[in-house]
Amino acid sequence: MSIINFGLIGCGRISDLHAPGYLRSDDARIYAVCDSNPEVAEKRKNEWNAEKSYTDYRHLLEDPDVDAVEIIVPHHLHKELTVAACAAGKHVSIQKPMAMTVAECDEMIEAAEKAGVMLKVFENFVFYPPYAEAKSLIEDGAIGEPLSMRIRLGSAARGGWKVPLKTWLWRLNEEACGGGPNIFDDGYHKFSLAIHLMGAVDEVNGWIDRSYGIVDVPAMLSWTFKENGRVGLLDSTMSSGMTVKSKYYSVDERVEIIGTEGVIWINRCTAKLLDEPALVLYRNGRTSNYEHIRDDWLDSFIESVRHFIKCIKEGGEPLLSGQRGKAVLQFAHAALNSSRTGAVVRPDDIIV
Repeated sequence: MSIINFGLIGCGRISDLHAPGYLRSDDARIYAVCDSNPEVAEKRKNEWNAEKSYTDYRHLLEDPDVDAVEIIVPHHLHKELTVAACAAGKHVSIQKPMAMTVAECDEMIEAAEKAGVMLKVFENFVFYPPYAEAKSLIEDGAIGEPLSMRIRLGSAARGGWKVPLKTWLWRLNEEACGGGPNIFDDGYHKFSLAIHLMGAVDEVNGWIDRSYGIVDVPAMLSWTFKENGRVGLLDSTMSSGMTVKSKYYSVDERVEIIGTEGVIWINRCTAKLLDEPALVLYRNGRTSNYEHIRDDWLDSFIESVRHFIKCIKEGGEPLLSGQRGKAVLQFAHAALNSSRTGAVVRPDDIIV
């Protein structure tokens, strides 16, 4: 396979960040696009120099020249489109969260295995350069044995790009989204990052309020990792009167990882609230600032796309395989279940 022909299914606002990885690749291209809105489909076809546009994903899947698909549609459609794409013999990159339920994840994994195609969950945070560098520092022993991580998630009502009302409405509908926009939807990124940096999760304790009515904030989640008694914490709030500096969503993410010999801080991701280096390491009484590391959120999308293309061309399992995507979803549901019941929940016990 010389040039991989990709079909992008779903051409809404977030596809602006998915497309550049393909447009800048020598090994893949956007061959076809699909959107239920014919005007949007044709606009994207012209914008990305694709050869074909469709308004029905089934017609795109019937195209023999499409090798792989990037599926960027509302969550409740993930399982249906993934299973159909696998049956059509296409490699699949499915936007996070992988599915609505763990049972759906199992169906998707089985469909990919049966068809002999690659299934990857598109979760871009683990490819964000400051997080990738933090992962390397941890593996190199820069902070000794990791002990804890804290993830700070702050949403703001002002700043960032304009998102169509139609997009917000389905994300606030839990039947279409699967859970709240902060903890289940955006939180999936943070759960994925926690597993990526610190390992599998053992138990989760969650408290999620609805102070803003339909938005799941404030929230406080804590968990233990399976390895060496490591612990994690996520706190989430919404600041209705604050403006966040961002080219993308008005969301502030900061991460602190403490080890036996040092500390790592990642000070930004989607937005730029602090005028501090993206990555800071403290060790042996000294602070090292990573001033020149790439820190645009777009970089994480580009690197995620490049990784999938490389896996298709060279073989090997994607970093965010179907099994990993399932584990992250179990983590998310454990948080939701714990908040509802007031009990500690083990992600491994979430099987439906």
